Amino acid sequence: MCAEHHHGHSYAPQRDDLLRRLKRVEGQVRGVQKMIEEDRYCVDILVQIAAIKSAVHKVGLSVLESHTRGCVADALMNASDGEEKIDELMEVIRQFTKS
Repeated sequence: MCAEHHHGHSYAPQRDDLLRRLKRVEGQVRGVQKMIEEDRYCVDILVQIAAIKSAVHKVGLSVLESHTRGCVADALMNASDGEEKIDELMEVIRQFTKS
């Protein structure tokens, strides 16, 4: 179920979970903003930023897995644009794994 398909995205079954996680991240970011406004201790702020980074990374991994098992697998099985999808996947993995 790629963007090109009218059926929806491969992450669609996880949509509610992904949105719930992202809303939690949004709350964490607001919490860090408040911590900075309140001149909280640096280490406490950094710990929260690390938690945010980890949470966003997990959301990304979930979408990446859905894309691989959905769009990429579909392209490979149907021999439509498998090579193109693999190239696209490798590029997004390169971007995703940059520090």
